[in-house]
Amino acid sequence: MRFRIALLGFMVCMAGPVSAGEVEVLHWWTSGGESKSVAVLKQLMEDQGHTWKDLSVAGGGGDSAMTVLKSRVFAGNPPVAAQMKAPLIKEWAYEGVLTNLDAIAARGRWDALLPTVIRDAMKYEGHYVAVPVNIHRVNWMWVNPKVFEKAGAKIPTTWAEFEVAAKAIEKAGFIAVAHGGKPWQEATVFESVVLGIGGADFYREAFVALKPEALKSATMARAFDMLKTIKRYTDKDAPGRDWNLATAMIISGRAGMQFMGDWAKGEFLNANQKPGVDFLCFPVPETQGMFIYNVDSFAMFEQTKREIQFAQNDLAKTIMEPEFQEVFSLNKGSIPVRLNMPMDKFDQYAVASLKDFSTSTENRTLVPSMAHDMATSPSTKGAIYDVVTLFYNSEMSSAEACKRLVLEVRASL
Repeated sequence: MRFRIALLGFMVCMAGPVSAGEVEVLHWWTSGGESKSVAVLKQLMEDQGHTWKDLSVAGGGGDSAMTVLKSRVFAGNPPVAAQMKAPLIKEWAYEGVLTNLDAIAARGRWDALLPTVIRDAMKYEGHYVAVPVNIHRVNWMWVNPKVFEKAGAKIPTTWAEFEVAAKAIEKAGFIAVAHGGKPWQEATVFESVVLGIGGADFYREAFVALKPEALKSATMARAFDMLKTIKRYTDKDAPGRDWNLATAMIISGRAGMQFMGDWAKGEFLNANQKPGVDFLCFPVPETQGMFIYNVDSFAMFEQTKREIQFAQNDLAKTIMEPEFQEVFSLNKGSIPVRLNMPMDKFDQYAVASLKDFSTSTENRTLVPSMAHDMATSPSTKGAIYDVVTLFYNSEMSSAEACKRLVLEVRASL
């Protein structure tokens, strides 16, 4: 397969002039802020004469989109590009259906412009097969300052302070925690809790190395207990709610806090909310100095028509260019994946996120998101989802949850 990839990349690079082509792009960016971000890429491609064919699949934090992708690839009709996370990129590359981007990467100096951890995730057997879009921080807490002020509550930096603040917010007549009761959202909250309670080394032992002694430990049990504590401060209508509707509860002043990645900021900005005034952002309690990263990327699938190959190359090149990197992350709430980008147009939370990404890289407190497919295979992630969701929605004890976690993870390997 290694020779096949390299040869295809050479052939596309050496091909003569061709006409503009159509790019069909599979993604799950369907909320207000996300749709605005996709529109930027669409416009840039159309400005180059290409035709954009949108294949958006809402729901499941990307799981629904991956189901559609499998059916398309197995039918021999893959899209030009598909939004995808690191472990899955390597699985599709192993199947021999991704194209080589080495020529584009060399001309764009991707090796020099990408952080090492992200650069390596875009490659298979040393060859680029995907292009990264941005960097998200997962362990953020979003706050409505007016709710906290009316409740006389202090912004929590520890889980003990969280409970004090949550009680005060409820007493003042507000919902303490805005949440959407879906498996990926519960896992998103849970991984931040695990990081805060156990630290970065423990997080890696549990969600990257998948060590049974970490999964069944007293530390993991404490994380499960805290997850159930958080649930007590959500509202009865949370089950099934989309994440952006939970963010809307913060925007409207119905709720005080939401634990969600920085894509939530895109919703605040789309609603004309001012950072530092209408909404505040802090690391999830006890995760200060640590960073759970989630990288959006597009895997590029092999195409047979030269004009589509040409358009695909332009798509990969455009994603890494400074113009798109800046505008996309400004709309999406993320930070650019390209190193040394000017940050003068970004708000204080994006600047802090970039600084924390660099610092956590140096301090080894940078960890990949389990909930967002960065840490492990989709099957193992699904096994963890199942246990977390069952625990969250039942009377299961934390001890039993730990036992099930070990068994389900082992079965998924």
